[in-house]
Amino acid sequence: MTGVLARTILCAAIAFGAPAAWAAHAYAQFGDIKYPAGFAHFDYANPDAPKGGEIVLVPPTRISNFDKYNPFTLKGTAPPGLSGLVFESLLTGTLDEPTTAYGLLAEDIEVAPDRQSATFRLHPLARFQNGDPVLAADVKHSFDTLMSKQAAPQYRVYFGDIAGATVLGERTVRFDFKHDSAELPLLIGGGLPVFSRKWGIEGGRLKPFDQVVMDKPIASGPYKIGRVNFGRDITYVRDPNYWARDLGVRRGLFNFDRVTYKVYADDKVRLEAFKAGEFDFIQAFIAKEWAREYQGKKFDSGELVKREFEHGNAGDFQGFLFNTRREKFKDARVREAIGLAMDFEWMNRQLFYNAYTRMRGYFVASDFEAKGMPTPEEQRLLEPLRKHLADEVFTQPVPLPPSTDGPGGLRANLRRAKALLEAAGWAYRDGALRNAKGVPLEIEFLDNQGSMARVVTPFMQNLEKLGIRPNYKVVDFALLQKRQDVFDFDIVSVRMLGSEAPGAELMTRFSSEAADTEGSSNFIGVKSPAVDALLRKAVSARTRDDLVPALRALDRVLRHGHYVVPAWYSSRHRVAYRGGRFVLPSKIPRYYEPEGWALATWWADPRNR
Repeated sequence: MTGVLARTILCAAIAFGAPAAWAAHAYAQFGDIKYPAGFAHFDYANPDAPKGGEIVLVPPTRISNFDKYNPFTLKGTAPPGLSGLVFESLLTGTLDEPTTAYGLLAEDIEVAPDRQSATFRLHPLARFQNGDPVLAADVKHSFDTLMSKQAAPQYRVYFGDIAGATVLGERTVRFDFKHDSAELPLLIGGGLPVFSRKWGIEGGRLKPFDQVVMDKPIASGPYKIGRVNFGRDITYVRDPNYWARDLGVRRGLFNFDRVTYKVYADDKVRLEAFKAGEFDFIQAFIAKEWAREYQGKKFDSGELVKREFEHGNAGDFQGFLFNTRREKFKDARVREAIGLAMDFEWMNRQLFYNAYTRMRGYFVASDFEAKGMPTPEEQRLLEPLRKHLADEVFTQPVPLPPSTDGPGGLRANLRRAKALLEAAGWAYRDGALRNAKGVPLEIEFLDNQGSMARVVTPFMQNLEKLGIRPNYKVVDFALLQKRQDVFDFDIVSVRMLGSEAPGAELMTRFSSEAADTEGSSNFIGVKSPAVDALLRKAVSARTRDDLVPALRALDRVLRHGHYVVPAWYSSRHRVAYRGGRFVLPSKIPRYYEPEGWALATWWADPRNR
């Protein structure tokens, strides 16, 4: 599944008003399919875009190295771009329909009338890059492998409601569900990476999947692995025999002959390398750098282009996440007090050039955001869970992030924080805030980007005023990833893609099962029967009218728990690229991430290759 489509599929949610049975070239949660069978191309793709040329870019993530070719196991780091360019799924999403997917490896999907299974018929032309046909047995093998203990454990959470896969014929496979669901056909169809049964065979025997490390994948995507400077850069080469190049879901897409990712360990070095022409494309995440560093003669001359692109994505969730597995963070009053010490308004003025909006909750800029007191629909969902919830969930409006613009400013917030800490059993003595056992309250902010220091430093200075002993520790990304995977941290800053229709991905972020699953996205460690119940309500919802109150109630409960210090978001993508090298399509899609959009729809200017 390509990165450009990850937001559409991996963040997909439950269907709304889908018919009782479905057999078609596409699957739509809302029941509306924009493109008919046999359509020529997606509207945002140029079918006449010439193939050729190269784009060199850096990963938008914090990766600083890579040491394996298998992106589906827990240990190690796979190269950037591998999952999106090399692997494919049964269905593929679009950038103009948030909850619709069209046949890719599968030319047809049929959903049972009881919604407890979905059957996929594979395209007869589908081929792996070694020339072998993609068969139902390969699809089942891919699913069974990812659900095994040899794969990263988050797959067992993500596909936890899939009962199993059954091969019905050479090119027909059925997935059975543990409950009736209109989400699961989209989840398995668009979220399951398919690979060959031959991947990992050595000496005539298939190796355990967690030992498939340096074996190059056997998959079906538009690119193969080319030249590799291991750990530093990797080039993907367009497969001239790519099986799907003439399908409507692929026509006009993936136009570069070569896609190269370069990896830099330091943000400053990476930016200077871009200015020096070492690579072509970069997405900027730091407002100060965008305002002050992305300028100069090369930008003035057009050799380098700086642009902001609007998008219609739901707001990404980002914040400083508490690891509530740690005893010192188990009391919500302590977490709330720490959040009161962050002065976002000052940061936005002094550090961010007023470029950001403060996050309020977990579903920013969407219909799923809780507001004020519980609605009657939310109340009906929350009432049976009352014994698991604090009274404040029912008696107080949903919490908003603290502001320093009001009366009293930061001083008032710190007074409130002091009172909360005292109520939780923390008092200042012997030069530090201590609990009844005399243990000081110490907090480590774990990060791999030194640039975050300018954000964390004023936050820590305010914490010190409360007697808290904070520490900011910068480590290599690989170590950060390892410590996050095993939940060995106090506080970490995390960004998660927003979704126009949240669904199964929420299970990996907030379910009790995920809290005990290494490698899951439940960094905060929440284990709550109420949260689990609301997740089940959301995942099993059949209509939008069922989904909205379930997610609002979930948002409300999580926000009352003060599990995060909310960060900030922007409604624009900030992108810089080398001028004269690329041609952009005339239509910008609504739902997209910049890297994936560029890789999928841009092309090299034939005049300047």
